[in-house]
Amino acid sequence: MPLAPGTPELADLDLLLSVERLGSLGRAAREHGISQPSASARIKLLERRLGLELLDRSPSGSRLTAAGAAVAEWARDVVTPAADLMANVAALRDRASGLLRVAASMTIAEYLMPRWLVALRRERPELTVTLRAENSHDVVELLEAGEADLGFIEDPAPHDGLTELVVADDELAVVTAPGHPWSNGRGPLTPGELAAGRLVLRERGSGTRETLHRVLGELREGPHLELSSTTAIKEAVVAGAGAAVLSALAVEHELRTGQLVRVPVAGIELTRRLRAVWPRRSAPAPHAEALLRIAVRAGRASAE
Repeated sequence: MPLAPGTPELADLDLLLSVERLGSLGRAAREHGISQPSASARIKLLERRLGLELLDRSPSGSRLTAAGAAVAEWARDVVTPAADLMANVAALRDRASGLLRVAASMTIAEYLMPRWLVALRRERPELTVTLRAENSHDVVELLEAGEADLGFIEDPAPHDGLTELVVADDELAVVTAPGHPWSNGRGPLTPGELAAGRLVLRERGSGTRETLHRVLGELREGPHLELSSTTAIKEAVVAGAGAAVLSALAVEHELRTGQLVRVPVAGIELTRRLRAVWPRRSAPAPHAEALLRIAVRAGRASAE
């Protein structure tokens, strides 16, 4: 049946939910990519349409009124299915167009994905694949925003709303330049020595950084350098900036040529599980399923 006059816009209800979650009209505006005055005007329009006061506004933030909380609860039952609808429509459109949007964490994108995509291309030469290389946190955000069909991450944390599949194991290696005090073969480091060392690390949100945090806790001094690319970290360590913890895949060449030296560490497990992730509300598209099969098959072959 036709909607009643004055039915609010979905985008305005979604904005109200963001205010509820973030506790601030300004933060909600930034999340939606609009100015705070625009966000305020949209909430006021929503209030006029519904004939209710939805927000208590104060210098310290915005809080939903009792009526606003009730509307937000009902709005959630409308906005979530609408988001599911658009995600499924996008997936259907991409299936018809032969497009697969992949987002992968840096290690996977640089050292594993090229071979997987070559194999996928052999199976499906008509398929167009776009690949975005991000840290694990950003890969999850792309999936949640509907901007990727399939993701691959390294971080150890579970993610609500996503289905996960382990595709491979990845070993992390502590590496230094020759001549570094840790490279003299004196025996394995203790976890405390590693945590207190001058480390060159990826940014927070990267799978490597999160795995290291899981096994060591907070570093005593924080990273000596924080860089957003594996290549930059390797170059810094080769130049003598300190030690790094990187995927063994990423330092294979440098270890073989002697540019870097691997340092053993006792008492901690530096192996992580690489996982494929996709929205729980929908099954992977056939093209995504094909890439998943290739990734799992390659992971098993590597393990053997």
